Amino acid sequence: MRVALLTREFPPDVYGGAGVHVEYLARELARLVELTVHREGRGPSALAAVVEAGLGYGVGSAGGGAVVEVAPAPGTAAVSAHRPWAALDGANEALRTISVDLSMAAAAVGADVIHSHTWYANLGGHLAALLGGVPHVMTSHSLEPHRPWKAEQLGGGYRLSSWAERISIESAAAVVAVSAGMRADILDAYPAVDPARVHVIRNGIDTEEYHPDPATDVLEKYGIEPERPMVIFVGRITRQKGLPVLLRAAASIDRRAQLVLCAGAPDTPELLAETSALVDGLRAERDGVVWLDGMLPKPEVIQLLSHATVFVCPSVYEPLGIVNLEAMACGTAVVASRVGGIPEVVDDGTTGLLVPPDDPRALADAVNTVLADPARATAMGRAGRERAVHEFGWAAVADRTAALYASVAGG
Repeated sequence: MRVALLTREFPPDVYGGAGVHVEYLARELARLVELTVHREGRGPSALAAVVEAGLGYGVGSAGGGAVVEVAPAPGTAAVSAHRPWAALDGANEALRTISVDLSMAAAAVGADVIHSHTWYANLGGHLAALLGGVPHVMTSHSLEPHRPWKAEQLGGGYRLSSWAERISIESAAAVVAVSAGMRADILDAYPAVDPARVHVIRNGIDTEEYHPDPATDVLEKYGIEPERPMVIFVGRITRQKGLPVLLRAAASIDRRAQLVLCAGAPDTPELLAETSALVDGLRAERDGVVWLDGMLPKPEVIQLLSHATVFVCPSVYEPLGIVNLEAMACGTAVVASRVGGIPEVVDDGTTGLLVPPDDPRALADAVNTVLADPARATAMGRAGRERAVHEFGWAAVADRTAALYASVAGG
């Protein structure tokens, strides 16, 4: 079976949970189907990285966007990177994204199944399916109606992103929800979608890659004290991730603990300015506040997670929250918001603690509870690692996805 996987994020440009999902899903799916990945590539570095991933066999043009194609090694996916149309340089970002969708749709013709991820690629999947007369499977990692703050980032383009998601999700042969909570959200936001077409296939985690790292070189590199308790946040600076909630809670968190913020890729300059002001105010009140504002290499994140006493996920909206799985796989206790699919990942009282969203007081109290009992924190981390290993493997995710392809393709 020939499958075209459409995505905005793909290595080396992975900055969120959807990108992590596609990266590992593609790796496992390539064992099961003939897979081509169509990813966005906005600059020379992204296109060059695709070439380095395999043997480049030419640069062509599809729908006005430059495309670099890579011949796959056996058992791996072919990769094509699509640029926004040059004629749209300086235009609204949603329009530029739609130009990438058109390029992807043209290049994906010939596949037996189209599978798209996030609104950035959903329209491309919808159009490719119409062109080829084949089924479109779309994975819903988030919902535009539940992210009104995206209007800050996209302006009027938020209406375009919402339209692209709606027409795609209502027309898809199958919709994959990454959690049961996400499935309920889909059916609530889009009542025209037949519930029988919405399938829950949860995110996974590579527990061989994400595992406790006892080394301390990364901590020393960033001036983090290995023997001092550590509270860590890992995520993008976006309204969804709730970083301001944590920063407001931090004034009440035990001052013996360090606060490490692996926070980058701000949605808007205004949100970056708000975050900077909160961090500056916090640093004026307490020491041990470390803000790492770039996208850190994965091995560095793994070491930081491994040495944290508690990982904090203060999201106000989270379809699943794959970063919680990453922390659990590294043997770290989790304090997270009780929203979306997070309760399906974090076992409250066993692998961590759940708190109401957007509640700095409750968040601080839960973090302090874990910090005050190191033995319990260790036990939670151990239980989290066991849960990640036994319940969230990527091979099983790929098997279920391939079976869904076969069901919608009639094979």
